[in-house]
Amino acid sequence: MANEHRVPWVLGTQLHPEAGPLGRAPEGSRVLLIEAHDFARRMRYHHQKLTIVFAGMRQFRDELRERGYDVEYVQADTFGDGLETYFERHPDDELVQMRSPSHRSAETFETLVDDAGGSLEVVPNELFVGTREAFDRWANETDREPFRHETFYRWMRRQTGVLMTDDGDPVGGEWNYDDDNQEFPPDDWESPPVYEPDHDELTAETSAWVAEEFDTWGADDDLVWPVTRRQAERKLEHFVDGRLPEFGPYQDAMRSDDWAMSHALLGSSINLGLLHPMEAVEAIEEAYHERDDIPLNSVEGVIRQFIGWREFMRHVYRHAMPGLAEANQLSAPHDLPEFYWTGETNMECLRRTVEDVRERGYSHHIQRLMVLANFATLWGVKPSQLNEWFHATYVDSYHWVTTPNVIEMGQYGDGVFASKPYVSSANYIDKMSDYCGDCRYYKTKDTGDRACPFNALYWDFLDRNEEQLRSNHRMGLMYSHVDSKQESGEMDEIKERVEDLRRTQSHGEL
Repeated sequence: MANEHRVPWVLGTQLHPEAGPLGRAPEGSRVLLIEAHDFARRMRYHHQKLTIVFAGMRQFRDELRERGYDVEYVQADTFGDGLETYFERHPDDELVQMRSPSHRSAETFETLVDDAGGSLEVVPNELFVGTREAFDRWANETDREPFRHETFYRWMRRQTGVLMTDDGDPVGGEWNYDDDNQEFPPDDWESPPVYEPDHDELTAETSAWVAEEFDTWGADDDLVWPVTRRQAERKLEHFVDGRLPEFGPYQDAMRSDDWAMSHALLGSSINLGLLHPMEAVEAIEEAYHERDDIPLNSVEGVIRQFIGWREFMRHVYRHAMPGLAEANQLSAPHDLPEFYWTGETNMECLRRTVEDVRERGYSHHIQRLMVLANFATLWGVKPSQLNEWFHATYVDSYHWVTTPNVIEMGQYGDGVFASKPYVSSANYIDKMSDYCGDCRYYKTKDTGDRACPFNALYWDFLDRNEEQLRSNHRMGLMYSHVDSKQESGEMDEIKERVEDLRRTQSHGEL
């Protein structure tokens, strides 16, 4: 980038000094960051989410200046206002920006820059493992269904060579060790400690400013999320050194007194751009080959998230939008219950999980899928409403992340890749958690006083969506049970229980 008027414009989710146009700009170059505030007023975001976004940008600004870059840091209500300010100062500049994964972001930014009298070139986003072009070429050429995660994941393993032998086979002989990752820990098991960054005064001031400036939700203290690249690197090092060995077998387990278990807790750092996903993958794979205490199922399980699921979500989102955002193939009609915000429910699994999210803007993937999304699907919540809640409340969430995860995987809203609804009764939650032991509701009862809502709602869900779901070959066993309940008259009792649950919820007493 020898042209001094060709200026990198770095977005708040691209805070990596070595990626994209910034990584190729010599020291002393001008760099643009626009801290726009209007998005933070569109919904009630988690306090910690806004804090790490704004603190991350401000820390990055100062780090670049220390490295000798000429940083134009513009604070404005909107990107349009910020661009007008910038081009008033530098009318001859051409901005160059890595493409944001959000839907039609490139077109939106190009229009804003043009309206401000400037010019913009949008270039590929280098903060993913693969490229849009490579996926589209493979998707057009493959003789398999490209929008199936396992198909995509195996292709990515071959493309990257991660956990592959010289003969082109997966290390260990299997592609996926998920069957080894569904244990519940013994009572005396203690999870490894969580790395908590030592935040400085700038981050503290930003947190206080967020509280004053915006209508936020969630706790505003005990910030465990990195806002600088060094903090993110230390969190990765801490995971690999102490948490990775025990990640695998218990990654699906949920314990009331342990919000983090052995999870990596790197999603917010990667989605802000503080870490590149391949930095995490390479560190994990290197540790596996050098140490004897890290089992393959732990390594494969976490790497699958970085080069498989995250990348897959990106491609599903861009191919299925804009329809995916409003998809609702099961015609779910209900509003999101208020207890997703308040946590005021007698269902221990939901109460505990919402409390985890309120405290830190985080819960792990099984809490997201099999507690929060499971209940919403069984209840019949409009997928767009649950998607908005996830988008607002999680520190690692952005529209491109939540939309395929929540609307498709969580609520079977479209059918673009999910082969069945991921729903369950209390049985699964009891198997993978300790929530049921302290719950007001009885996990084994479908109907009657204090019967677990998940049970009646599960059978009611299958019954009311029978026309759409019975032909699904993965649902055959469940519909044999539905038939039995219909024939015995038990389904009538179940529907009465569901009506009672809806009345109870309307009074805020569920």
